[in-house]
Amino acid sequence: MTTRVRFAPSPTGMLHIGGARTALFNWLYARHTGGVFVLRIEDTDHARNTQEAVDVIFKGLEWLGLDWDEGPSKGGNHGPYFQSQRREIYQGYVKRLMDSGRAYEDHGAIRFKFPKQVMTVPDLICGSIQIDLTPEPDMTIVRPDGSFIFHLVNVVDDIEMKITHVIRGEDHLSNTPKHLALYEAFGVPPPAFAHIPLILNRDGSKMSKRDAGAAVGEYLDKGFIPEAVRNYLCLLGWSPKDDSEIMPIEEIIRRFDFPQINRHNARFDMDKLQWMNAKYLATMPPERFNALAMPLLEKAGYLAAARAPSGEEMSPYAQKVLSLVKEKVKQLSDVVDMTVFFFKDDHPRDPEAETKTLKKAGASERLAELRSLLEKTEPWTAAQLESQFKQLAAGKGIKTAEYIHPARVAVSGRGIGPSLYHMLEVMGRDCVLRRLEKLKG
Repeated sequence: MTTRVRFAPSPTGMLHIGGARTALFNWLYARHTGGVFVLRIEDTDHARNTQEAVDVIFKGLEWLGLDWDEGPSKGGNHGPYFQSQRREIYQGYVKRLMDSGRAYEDHGAIRFKFPKQVMTVPDLICGSIQIDLTPEPDMTIVRPDGSFIFHLVNVVDDIEMKITHVIRGEDHLSNTPKHLALYEAFGVPPPAFAHIPLILNRDGSKMSKRDAGAAVGEYLDKGFIPEAVRNYLCLLGWSPKDDSEIMPIEEIIRRFDFPQINRHNARFDMDKLQWMNAKYLATMPPERFNALAMPLLEKAGYLAAARAPSGEEMSPYAQKVLSLVKEKVKQLSDVVDMTVFFFKDDHPRDPEAETKTLKKAGASERLAELRSLLEKTEPWTAAQLESQFKQLAAGKGIKTAEYIHPARVAVSGRGIGPSLYHMLEVMGRDCVLRRLEKLKG
């Protein structure tokens, strides 16, 4: 039997990180088993659904690399899957329930007769859970306005699309008895259910749409790498059962299965995600890093300095600049601030660093000494610059740091940054001497 799983979001706003994780787990299981990953847009709520929200879903899934096998924009024998286009199918199933006496009309609505019993929900993650339907009122499946309730269309679509495994958030566990009752009424064996743990904030509270990190779109805007976000989401509820954290997606696909999915809820840790993102950026091929950073430099107004004379490629200077910050960047949006002083003389300066370093007794004299030394430094390389700094400090009987710190603040306007000697090499003699002259006293 071919595994068939689905992701069925409602297009009512952003793509929530919990929804993206649900899509990811379905995708991983389909790829692990050689099955089919179906995308189905549950757009029966016309008052809340928008095309913009549909586009957000597509963009988020494509950014994460979650390619679907059937569903919107992918063709296939059964696609595209928009519930708004499947009314006749739902009407046929409602008629079956009415004809069998399992549903009835009530003040313009149609209600499904619940079996008054305790339902056992077999779950691949949570185990068998019993839920008592005895006190439940009969369930509305069609509203008086003719629109269909989620529970009905969800089950009908899973039947029609031959879904074998329903992998969804644990918040849907309470809905499952209702769905099992519908499967029984239609005379169809239910799929296997697997309810995955919820994603909570770091403090244990439920992650709402307003919380930081809740929307997948935030990660696109802030310069996160899709591989890093995808890798991190894999670890929110699933464990490889060893110390592995950063793993190629091929390895995760090979190892992913239900026994490794945790029963307890996962806590979202933005610091951990930023750490993982930084690791991905640091090990990324320079060509890709530069290609991702280039639009940011251009948007920041660094175009003239960042492009080669041809106007099409990144300049050698910009490539050298990015090589200095690549292993320090946590997210791509950091690039603009971390490189501004390489591209602009009128860059922002840190007043605290200037006060602490440049106002220190003797700082002006040391900057003047440095300028005189650097005018004659040959060759202009990081190694030679380091040697010159150390010789100057030794000759004065002071620590090299007494020259390093004021030099850094003088040329960059800040107290921290890339390796000073490599930074000076890349900036070039003219730029360095100009900035030292401006601030020597």
